[in-house]
Amino acid sequence: MKVLALDSSGLVASAALVEDDILLAEYTTNDKKTHSQTLLPMLDEIVKMLNLDLHTVDLLAVAAGPGSFTGLRIGAATVKGLGYALGCPVAAVPTVDALAWNLYGANALVCPMMDARRSQVYTGLYHFRKENEPGSGYKMETVLPQCALSVEELAEMLNERGEEVIFLGDGVTVYRQKLQQLLTCPYSFAPAACNRQRAAAVADIGLLMAKEGKLESADDFTLDYLRMSQAERERKEKQEASKGVSV
Repeated sequence: MKVLALDSSGLVASAALVEDDILLAEYTTNDKKTHSQTLLPMLDEIVKMLNLDLHTVDLLAVAAGPGSFTGLRIGAATVKGLGYALGCPVAAVPTVDALAWNLYGANALVCPMMDARRSQVYTGLYHFRKENEPGSGYKMETVLPQCALSVEELAEMLNERGEEVIFLGDGVTVYRQKLQQLLTCPYSFAPAACNRQRAAAVADIGLLMAKEGKLESADDFTLDYLRMSQAERERKEKQEASKGVSV
């Protein structure tokens, strides 16, 4: 199965083409340009370099949230457009799950962290368990589904578990010093090669979702923001304030 995957959920923009267990191409950037400036040119470059006929793509996979509201919408619009044009199903991959996949096979608790602003991170907890059948690899088990937590809440949870943990994601850059102050459990930080979003990881999980029948049409595909956007929060606060005003 040929999978075209996109991740525009955070600071990084990434596009990849995976066929079965072979990574054919991946293009990842981490700069100050908006994803609206980078995502389609990256995809176009992959198409040109591989001389790819997009109609040979079997599945579209996309990081479906949480993450940057603007970035997620750009990725969703791109996938929906491709889905309509190509008639491909869509795998809506949880962003934090895909980030955890970067540490496939790790023997410690994996803790992705994305900066969610407002003193919170988008996070989750994962184990990789060796499967019994020879050559079957590892299965990623979700210990804590992706959610929004304060760093204090996350550190308290990890200290209570007492397990060794590996952190990765752009939230580490923001909260590294605070984690070092709060944690009593053993911990480490992932190296640069695997501490940011990668579209290849999105493609891998998309393939697993396809095997489990967890695909959607371009029409049905929706994002999972986990939290309201700033505009939505401000609108809600104004509505609540107006209800308290007597006329």
